[in-house]
Amino acid sequence: MGIIERYIFRQTSIAIVFITLVLTALVFLTQSLRFLDMVINAGASGFFIWLQTLLYLPGFFEIILPIGVIAAALFTYNRLTMDSELIVLRSLGFSPLRLAKPTLLLGCFLGFLLFIIMGWIAPSSRSEAITLRQEIKAQMSSLIFREGIFNEAGKNVMVYIRDRDSSGHLHGLIIHDSRDQTKPPITVIARNGVLVSTQTGQQVLVYNGSRQDVDPKTGILRRLDFEKYTIDMPEKEISQGVRWQEPEERNNFELIKAINDKKSETAQARRELRSELQKRILIPFLVPGFALIALSLLLIGSHDRRGQGKRVIIAIAAVIVLEVLFLSGYNISKQSPTGFPLMLMAVILPYLLATILFFKEWLVKEKEQKA
Repeated sequence: MGIIERYIFRQTSIAIVFITLVLTALVFLTQSLRFLDMVINAGASGFFIWLQTLLYLPGFFEIILPIGVIAAALFTYNRLTMDSELIVLRSLGFSPLRLAKPTLLLGCFLGFLLFIIMGWIAPSSRSEAITLRQEIKAQMSSLIFREGIFNEAGKNVMVYIRDRDSSGHLHGLIIHDSRDQTKPPITVIARNGVLVSTQTGQQVLVYNGSRQDVDPKTGILRRLDFEKYTIDMPEKEISQGVRWQEPEERNNFELIKAINDKKSETAQARRELRSELQKRILIPFLVPGFALIALSLLLIGSHDRRGQGKRVIIAIAAVIVLEVLFLSGYNISKQSPTGFPLMLMAVILPYLLATILFFKEWLVKEKEQKA
């Protein structure tokens, strides 16, 4: 790139970084408010709440980056027009396509970056956030065990706790479990333990204790001492088996594998997984596509030194329409195959319209040169 292209590239990059940071900060603050109830009710530390918000944050870049690119392009090229820089460059022979090149290159790079974020980083961080949230819910569940009395943890399960420390660890546990009717009831006595959440439900890990039951044939008390023992708590999640991973939690490779797995996944689940994969493939193309909307409107045609407010408003309106069209298509695609064409249309339209406008501008310049 020449000096002019590097100048435009630098100005646009600075604007994108600033706008992206502002939008990210707003999303971060609004999302963190969702988890305040865990601080209040579960006694979770602020660190875990900020960490969970950070883990959810990559999933919002599919909205932040396209908006950041078009906002930066509109700001940069409109300022160049008001400062007469764009008018001077056009008079020196710079074509609209050459002036658009730096922003298009930046948009393509950010589109590829968004593809990586949506395909692997965001699903991984979202899965970690859900796991963290389950751990916090386990802390909330441990609060239902009142100290000094027998608590009914579920059908045929009684739990006694002598006391609980500030970190959530339980001390002086007695657990009586008679859920399995084919076996004699068991009683577990342990010095300490902790309630944890796993993929299959909640469990109590107890340490330094004994497991006792009575042999139904001989009536003899059997005792097994242990250093560590695990007891499953009765929950609805246990009957459902391992938690089904949402489409947003799976990376691209996992989505492709699950879509082709007709044995483990239902037809509706595979349709939702396919919609998520289609969204991840198409949204990165919206980043340079939105940039083309701004470039085609601000670089083609006459220029007014007082600014191009009308064209900026048209660009914003076009982006809103395309976003609504894309999101509507995505929601429809979860239930019907007709949603994918709408998503594809929202992606193709900016490229198609920009190509027509730039081509018409090129024809006009060719006619002027021949004349």
